[in-house]
Amino acid sequence: MAFSQNYELVWSEEFESTCLNSEIWNIETGYGKNYEEQLYTKASENLKIENGKLIVTAIKSKDENEYSSARINTLNKQHFKYGKIEIRAKLPVGKGTWPAIWMLGTNHLTKGYPYCGEIDIMEHVGKSPNEVHGAVHYPVENEELISSSDQITIKDLKDGYHIYAIEWDRKEITYFIDGEKYFNFDISEANQCFKKNVFRKPFYLIINLALGGNWAGEIDNSIFPAQFYIDFIKYYKPQ
Repeated sequence: MAFSQNYELVWSEEFESTCLNSEIWNIETGYGKNYEEQLYTKASENLKIENGKLIVTAIKSKDENEYSSARINTLNKQHFKYGKIEIRAKLPVGKGTWPAIWMLGTNHLTKGYPYCGEIDIMEHVGKSPNEVHGAVHYPVENEELISSSDQITIKDLKDGYHIYAIEWDRKEITYFIDGEKYFNFDISEANQCFKKNVFRKPFYLIINLALGGNWAGEIDNSIFPAQFYIDFIKYYKPQ
């Protein structure tokens, strides 16, 4: 796989244990935002490790029109600033699914959103089964939220694992899938007078599988259980 410069592996998570490593991960609970319909839980039916894979499963209650799923993050445990991050994952199939691999600034809890900044390494909605999206979100002087994004079409997206990656330095964030570049963001666009650029600060990682909401839309109840597989996460620094 060709990238723009040489990197050295400095950290990895390959899910070799039988349970989630609490020294790396926090499990979030409660309802999602963006008008999503799932409840995030700690239940093994929603979150487990099996055969070296993290499996996030969204399910529908048998008795009511209610949904549950899982969301985990690395806040205060594993942070990232510059370098290359790559995640090998297999996405769920079906309308209404919204899996994401993304990051927020580590000052999220103190500064709030969007002042912490957001880097979306991979987002996918089941109603567009062949599209992968990469994006950044950040504030500007008048406290308005600005977004910059692009997408790539992958014909065999649902058929197996793919590697989603970013390369990030002081100047830019570049997005790849399976080594193919499809989006580049110039970090200077997020400059603000007398404030440090949000993309020149540490971020933490989030993995979740949402349902419905203001982007994924109507949920097809025939798709459950819907499963999001993560094979590995690797973090590299320039040599």
